[in-house]
Amino acid sequence: MSRIEIPTLQTERLTLCAPRPSDFEAWAAFRGGPRSTFVGGPFDRVQAFNQFCAVAGHWDMRGFGRWIVTETDSDTPVGLVGLFHPEDWPEPELAWTMFDGSEGKGYALEAARKVKSHAFDDLGWDRLVSFVSVNNTRSIALAERLGAQHTTGFEHPTFGELICFVHQPGGGA
Repeated sequence: MSRIEIPTLQTERLTLCAPRPSDFEAWAAFRGGPRSTFVGGPFDRVQAFNQFCAVAGHWDMRGFGRWIVTETDSDTPVGLVGLFHPEDWPEPELAWTMFDGSEGKGYALEAARKVKSHAFDDLGWDRLVSFVSVNNTRSIALAERLGAQHTTGFEHPTFGELICFVHQPGGGA
């Protein structure tokens, strides 16, 4: 299997880059905290490390993945946004996770818009979805701000009922 080169994406305030060892502490703090309940957590440090390695490995297995989102000026990791397709997902999704302290600054919207554009314009995808927990009101609001349309979701064995939002090229971006 050949190694994929993970592109770096830039927005006005953010850099979306390949996961780096220096990003692990921010990831582990999020995965170990109460906000990780929407993604099956909280997790201990060992589990968080294995999951962080899976973020990097997803790129090689699928040819796409999620980027660490950093503030360009400070290089501070603020979240993880990108394209995600685990084995038990029905199709690839635009996924986002913002670390503690980074909410309310528009970072998730800014990064998700960039990734959405990358999927449609650079990768040539014609469909992109986001799966959101029915209880995750912030992510539901973000999907709607991105212009995604709510459709029938699915019941995931770990995460429960998930709403499916379908993104269209250009809509909300």
